[in-house]
Amino acid sequence: MRRTLVLPVTLVAMALGFLISVQFQTQKGVSAAEQINEDRMSQMKSVLSNSQEKNISLHKEHSVLMKQLDVARKTVGVSPKLLAELNKFEILCGKQAVSGSGIHITIDDRESPFPLFSDDIATMINVLKFARAEAISLNGQRIVGSTAIVLSGSSNIVVNQVPINVTSETPYEINAIGNQDTLYDYFSKLIGVTLKESGMTVSIVKKTVSIPSYKGEYTFKNTVPLVP
Repeated sequence: MRRTLVLPVTLVAMALGFLISVQFQTQKGVSAAEQINEDRMSQMKSVLSNSQEKNISLHKEHSVLMKQLDVARKTVGVSPKLLAELNKFEILCGKQAVSGSGIHITIDDRESPFPLFSDDIATMINVLKFARAEAISLNGQRIVGSTAIVLSGSSNIVVNQVPINVTSETPYEINAIGNQDTLYDYFSKLIGVTLKESGMTVSIVKKTVSIPSYKGEYTFKNTVPLVP
């Protein structure tokens, strides 16, 4: 009878020992997992705290930079050096009316059997540019880098999308600012002689001239600044 009870008791004891061991290992694993989670949570809190501090620092830096930018913008309006640079760029792109010593040219082709065409006028402008003209206008239209001189219809010449010879009473008038002697010499010898031989009336006068600003707009659809 005693032997009969020994085996079941032994099996129960072994089972209890196994369960206790498993529970201990499980609890140990849970404790380890909890420790890992606590460590991760601590790390996350540390990262979050650092990020918040960095964010506050960036906000402060942004505020300082915006104030500096605002000061710089206000300074542009009063700084003689920056204002001079701005004026120079406006002159270069033709957005500012200018005056200076140069030459005034008038051309009347109404009595000539060979009236002027757009290519002829473009050649005149190129000669003046070659003579280092600093600013040029043709019948009140400022010549800039994007200026197109084209023939519209059979006789209308269009500059900056504006017809410049809408009536037969309007001669061609060109103003150019630059070295008067150089401009006069280049135009009279390279252009003036040929025009006179073609029966046109040509006048070239050295004087102070005024040139209007470019009334068009600059638009860039495909061009972007090249940033190094």
